[in-house]
Amino acid sequence: MGAVVLVTGGTGLVGKAIEHVVEHEPEGSRFGKRPGEKWIFASSRDADLRDPEQALKLFEKHQPTHVIHLAALVGGLFANRERKMTFLRDNMLINDNVLHTAHIKKTKKVISCLSTCVFPDKVEYPLTEEKVHLGPPHNSNFGYAHAKRMVDVQNHAYKEEFGCNFTSAIPTNVFGPHDNFDLKHAHVMPALIHKCYLAQKNGTPFKVMGDGSPLRQFIYSRDLAKLFIWQLREYDDVEPVILSVNEKDEISIRDLANSIVKVMNYPGGANFENELNDNGQDRKPASNAKLMQLIGPDFKFTPFEEALKETVAWFLENYSNARIGQNPP
Repeated sequence: MGAVVLVTGGTGLVGKAIEHVVEHEPEGSRFGKRPGEKWIFASSRDADLRDPEQALKLFEKHQPTHVIHLAALVGGLFANRERKMTFLRDNMLINDNVLHTAHIKKTKKVISCLSTCVFPDKVEYPLTEEKVHLGPPHNSNFGYAHAKRMVDVQNHAYKEEFGCNFTSAIPTNVFGPHDNFDLKHAHVMPALIHKCYLAQKNGTPFKVMGDGSPLRQFIYSRDLAKLFIWQLREYDDVEPVILSVNEKDEISIRDLANSIVKVMNYPGGANFENELNDNGQDRKPASNAKLMQLIGPDFKFTPFEEALKETVAWFLENYSNARIGQNPP
């Protein structure tokens, strides 16, 4: 009997990317669906994972042998600032229920998705896997960050006490088709894509908060999907792995906004509002050295401009069904 892989948060950005890769990779691909393998992409409609009974029912229904745990309450900079306790508690409940249920149901392997926000605010760059717990995270999102950090603590505790094969991935900024483009809750790239679209539609300026100086590493969701599938099949250590492009591929928010203007053929340029307190962290470069040493030099990331074009094309084609929020301005 083949593996049964349950993907929590399976209808979100990364879940949809994993589904795309599993179904579209050619036969014999390192990342494609294997004979006898079954993939289940569960959403919050299938189970509210904050509720332990619903988590248990989901596992009993599908009997997964493996889990890619993506489900989380997520949001951008301002949502994290405004709802720190909600982000902390909801994510702690979700993570605890998934890991505990996987343990009692004897699931063979769980990979949980963390975030680079788990790293300390004051830390020597580049970020590497062993620096997660060296100090407090940035104050802007400490609720979400601490909830995600605890997954790493739980993974180690489950392994030491029960021998569970639980591990985690730490992606950098993810983007791609099926992202959340809701201006109130989106991360920086989908928010800017949506803002540029509305500016173009309404003939208004494309305003970008901050001065555009912060630097970020962006990873295309379909590249990240391949890395999750690799980690599921080929990586069995409890220590997390940073899933990212190389640190030299950092892009400034200014360059990102200008690239969006170019791809979307917006006739005006981006207007930066130059409010420095709206920038968030200046930069948080992460090293992918461990990943590349493990996965090998043959793995290639999609060029940024190509991935951005595919994301914008998906957004424009699916605008009526995309996650854009209510009554956008």
